[in-house]
Amino acid sequence: MPAAPGRAIASIKKAGTKDSSVRNCVSAAEWNVRTELAAAYRLVAQYGWDDLIFTHMSARVPDAPDQYLLNPLGLLFEEVTASSLVKVAADGAVLLDERGSGINPGGFVIHGAVHAARHDANCVIHLHTVASVAVSCQKGGLLPLQQGAMMIADEVTYHDYEGIALDTEERVRLNANLGQKNYMILRNHGLLTLGGTVGDAFARAYSLNRSCEIQLAAQSGGADLNWPDQAVRDKVRHQVRPQGSTSKNNALAWAALLRRLERTDPGYKD
Repeated sequence: MPAAPGRAIASIKKAGTKDSSVRNCVSAAEWNVRTELAAAYRLVAQYGWDDLIFTHMSARVPDAPDQYLLNPLGLLFEEVTASSLVKVAADGAVLLDERGSGINPGGFVIHGAVHAARHDANCVIHLHTVASVAVSCQKGGLLPLQQGAMMIADEVTYHDYEGIALDTEERVRLNANLGQKNYMILRNHGLLTLGGTVGDAFARAYSLNRSCEIQLAAQSGGADLNWPDQAVRDKVRHQVRPQGSTSKNNALAWAALLRRLERTDPGYKD
């Protein structure tokens, strides 16, 4: 999200480390996560979910769990590569930044908070899609109108809007509202999803955003809405409760998306 004019967080530095090959500076495990996160940025751009250079997605560094990767300030999502991702410490200090452009302060406030509190969250996605922002402005939030929304209903939580995410004190309230859920609607703001892998977090962002899109489409038709009864909603909740199958499906979908990206935009691996 855009930083307010004249505001900054002192712990965020723009200390560039201009190495000719970031891949030679990091472990194989980190490079793999870098390529997956860069792929997520390119896919978000392809789906039209980006917001100029704003919003952000992060991934934990696998062999340094108190560090995470974030997009450099100033790049469009379609320009993000594995090498350009910035490595950030838990306190917001930049550790590795090929471009020397630093990060968006909101990325530290939101993503740093979630990574610190949720050790199972290896990837965190925050987007301002039109559909998710529109639903976030509705008092009822995400409605259990259709199968996709019913499948994730138990996992969706909410955080009230407190202004542009520059206040580090908001992190406490955000984490309290998040709890152990993996889907969050940031009121009057957008969406947040978490995953043990980049693929999991991306699939959840897709599911939440698509549910928001369908809700808006149904509401815009003007006809009376057909509400599934509570017994059916309970049945769907129990049908999707086993997490193993969901993660397996997410992994299959993510692999398919990477194959598509390999055909259409392989530069993310640079």
